[in-house]
Amino acid sequence: MDFGLVLQTDPPASRVISLMKRAERNGFRYGWTFDSAVLWQEPFVIYSQILAQTEKLTVGPMVTNPGTRTWEVTASTFATLNDMYGNRTVCGIGRGDSAMRVAGRKPNTLARISEAMKVIRALASGEEADLGGTAVRFPWISEGARLPVWMAAYGPKALKLTGEEADGFILQLADLYLTEYMVKAVKDAAVAVGRDPAEVTVCVAAPAYVTADDSPEALAHAREQCRWFGGMVGNHVADLVSKYGADGSVVPPELTDYIKAREGYDYSHHGRSGNPDTRFVPDEIVDRFCLVGPVEKHVEKLNALRELGVDQFAVYDMHDAPEAVIDAYGQHVIPAVNA
Repeated sequence: MDFGLVLQTDPPASRVISLMKRAERNGFRYGWTFDSAVLWQEPFVIYSQILAQTEKLTVGPMVTNPGTRTWEVTASTFATLNDMYGNRTVCGIGRGDSAMRVAGRKPNTLARISEAMKVIRALASGEEADLGGTAVRFPWISEGARLPVWMAAYGPKALKLTGEEADGFILQLADLYLTEYMVKAVKDAAVAVGRDPAEVTVCVAAPAYVTADDSPEALAHAREQCRWFGGMVGNHVADLVSKYGADGSVVPPELTDYIKAREGYDYSHHGRSGNPDTRFVPDEIVDRFCLVGPVEKHVEKLNALRELGVDQFAVYDMHDAPEAVIDAYGQHVIPAVNA
């Protein structure tokens, strides 16, 4: 199993770079960041420094979207980084929940994501793409250039599109039942269009908090540090409920039931521990969606995720112990999982 580190690009950028270097030293192979231009600093500028100061780390957004940047600019940015540092980027893409909403726009449609994935992948790989009736190709692309595009998804139509067209699937929760359900949906969609389902890389991303023991006090603190994640996922779930309903006929109740007490969401607290808008998230959801507890609990759940077809676990490291979790994973968790 590969491991990734996910960070927000809060200033100073030097700290983001330092944590990514620390992650590489501890055996992490991927470095991811959020991508919301209003809320955080520009990630692609920071990626250049991360790539320059690491040796093998692959970097990318979790996730960008097709609405806040023109597609040829997105492709050119990835292709430039790959030309400079040797195909060490991956394009995570999604609807743009926070990036679009804080700018006063609606998240992107699946049709727009589908079109954007084709254009961005083709251009960054040196192929020709159609930009609204104009054929475009980058003349400076080197032979061997490539850019995998991984799609974030929860709902049935998004899962289907991921299996049909994306190089990878990003699932932002670590619940075992939902992971099995959604990975199967993606793989089945791939098979239905004649793809080898093994070609779709599966990345589960969720907060991880390593405690010294499983005492009630330690677990309570860990849960409070990770409770924000249930609120972040809840934004996507609320969209699914408004579209498909909450009767369980289309979207599993294991995903939708917990947002019944959700009252609203302020993006100024997005992705941060202590988010006051996530008090509705119960401990059960924190335990299901995240990895909390002593080392052996992390190893146990990661082994279970791998059995479900997960190729990478990406650690959301937004809490009060980012260095400690990186080190614990490097010294204990990753060696145990990949022994």
